[in-house]
Amino acid sequence: MTENVIEVRGLRNQFGRHVVHDQLDLDIRRGEILGVVGGSGTGKSVLLRTIVGLNRPAAGTVRVFGQDLKTLSGFAREAIERRWGVMFQNGALFSSLSVRENVEVPLQAIPGLSPESRKALAELKVSMAGLPWLANEKYPSDLSGGMKKRAGLARALALDPEIVFLDEPTAGLDPIGADAFDHLIVELRDALNLSVFMVTHDLDTLHACCDRIAVLAEKRVLTTGTMADMLKVDHPWVHEYFHGPRARAATTTERGKE
Repeated sequence: MTENVIEVRGLRNQFGRHVVHDQLDLDIRRGEILGVVGGSGTGKSVLLRTIVGLNRPAAGTVRVFGQDLKTLSGFAREAIERRWGVMFQNGALFSSLSVRENVEVPLQAIPGLSPESRKALAELKVSMAGLPWLANEKYPSDLSGGMKKRAGLARALALDPEIVFLDEPTAGLDPIGADAFDHLIVELRDALNLSVFMVTHDLDTLHACCDRIAVLAEKRVLTTGTMADMLKVDHPWVHEYFHGPRARAATTTERGKE
């Protein structure tokens, strides 16, 4: 059986009286690209932030690489966190730092790494993210939306992670830029044997990238499966999402495979 790198069990996220998730279960398998979708307010980004420890759940467990994160502290927690990278929706770049300097930030955690080596590694990650050499010295204000996302991805890759979390990676991109980013994610997954947790609403991205899809609804993961599986689900929201007008391209392609 394929190893699970992340296991979420009985998760409850609550803010005041507002319950976002309740009894949520989810597995992410090694080497897969998992797309997480759901309607507005279903807590897609909240789930991502909870898994990486930026939000403390009211109940439930999150196990990463077999370790229960809430039982870890200090060096043990840091060791786990170095094995994943996060690309936030807006890039979350430091505006006062160049692209290369942004990517160097996580590299500062590596003991004994010289400034020259750190610079070289950062430039390598920038290249891996598909940015031109000249982008290294540019500042976030000089970048297009697509370049900011790639810079955020380069920083997420800085420590050679085994898991990459992507929050709406193609949001705001034109179709050509989104398609190029989709292909980049697949190429990096294949080359680096990454496991990818990707929050997205982009049906083309789900079709192009994802091995499985997890649908958030009714405060939990309603269903998981391939795109072909999603087309067979009779839940009203799932059916409307995957069979609606904007789903035509993905639906047509999947049916052509049958």
